[in-house]
Amino acid sequence: MSNKERQKLESQEFKDLYSAFLKLRNESEVMKFMRDLMTMKEMESLASRWKAARMLDKKIPYIEIERLTGLSSATIARVSEYLKYGYDGYRLVLDRIKKRK
Repeated sequence: MSNKERQKLESQEFKDLYSAFLKLRNESEVMKFMRDLMTMKEMESLASRWKAARMLDKKIPYIEIERLTGLSSATIARVSEYLKYGYDGYRLVLDRIKKRK
């Protein structure tokens, strides 16, 4: 992570956003907050990337992920890259979901 990126992610503005998410108590509250915060297109993009991450974790081929999500192969590759070598955000949530099952 670059110094500039770290500074931005650790800025008070971003910390305020992280804290806002932590105040939400359930799926309904998260949905309401996200809908006010983002456009439907932005939400769809995030949902598709999250779906791709779950599918990649299950070793589903790119072509199938592309077909089911509508994401480009470049976006799927980026999700895959972050899943393998990123900041462990995808991995953290995927592992917690697996533990609950």
